[in-house]
Amino acid sequence: MPSNCSKLAFTFPPAHGGVGAVLAALLTTATPLHAQKYPEKTIRLISPYPTGASQILALLISEKLGAALGQLVYADFRPGAGGNIGMELAAKAPADGYTILQTSASMAIGPSLYKKLSFNALRDFQPIAQTANVPNVIVIHPSVPAKTLKELVQVAKASPGKLSYGSGGVGSSNHLASEMLKAMAGINMIHVPYKGASIALTHILSGEIDVVTVTVPATIPFINGGKLRGLAVLATARVPTLPNVPSSKEAGFADLLCDSWYGVKVPTGVRADIVDRLNSELRKLMHAPDTVKQLTRVGIDVVTSSPAEFQAFVKADTERWAKVVREANIRLE
Repeated sequence: MPSNCSKLAFTFPPAHGGVGAVLAALLTTATPLHAQKYPEKTIRLISPYPTGASQILALLISEKLGAALGQLVYADFRPGAGGNIGMELAAKAPADGYTILQTSASMAIGPSLYKKLSFNALRDFQPIAQTANVPNVIVIHPSVPAKTLKELVQVAKASPGKLSYGSGGVGSSNHLASEMLKAMAGINMIHVPYKGASIALTHILSGEIDVVTVTVPATIPFINGGKLRGLAVLATARVPTLPNVPSSKEAGFADLLCDSWYGVKVPTGVRADIVDRLNSELRKLMHAPDTVKQLTRVGIDVVTSSPAEFQAFVKADTERWAKVVREANIRLE
């Protein structure tokens, strides 16, 4: 029967010094054996999004992290409610290091968007590391008479409310990115929310909507194939996978920045040695040459961090999105 007491490995001091010295040495050199054995069983990687860059990263990380740790790590996709279903499941899991969460910008958006969440995005999760950034790009259907972002703004101003833009759902990062554009440019476009950005992408390809902001990897074949027109990558510089699409700064909207970041967290309370081990392994596997090559080819940028850096980043992003949500007057139950 398991005991509540940790098994201890002792290093015995020299015989001299008396019983008090021996006991003091035992107490200071005792090391929990279980701290040296993590992991001892299968690890679950919860990912709230089963498609696109999220899927690519979850499958890659689970495979490579499992190899590094010597235990099976499997991706458990739990979509729904803007990522909240997966995050809630992870928040309620035991803080033992055997449930880890692949999180994204939805963790920073949710606190401002939803009146009631069963978890606190900052308090209930312990950061491990950021893993990647995926730039977003504004694309239009070729039937829209615009070849630049400024021309799109002119079209929208000439016919207020005529253009429609799709998103992966109310409060998704691509919805809020489009709201940022509307506010900056002073234009009115009709929002058409879908149950996922991939569905929005399907509908713009068929011409049912005019504009969508979506991650670069999802658009590469359609922009290069002429089925969609890329107007601006919402980043400070162009991306290698879409060399002919200008950055938002080049397009005349330097502050229109929106990428989909990804990272790994665990429930608060996981032992520090496990956090350190996971951070170390994640940073090594993400910067491995084959990983960088594989992800760069599909438009995903590797970005890693310490736990403290990742927590500060999420906090700052939470504050940034709170301002966008407040100004756009978006609220969900």
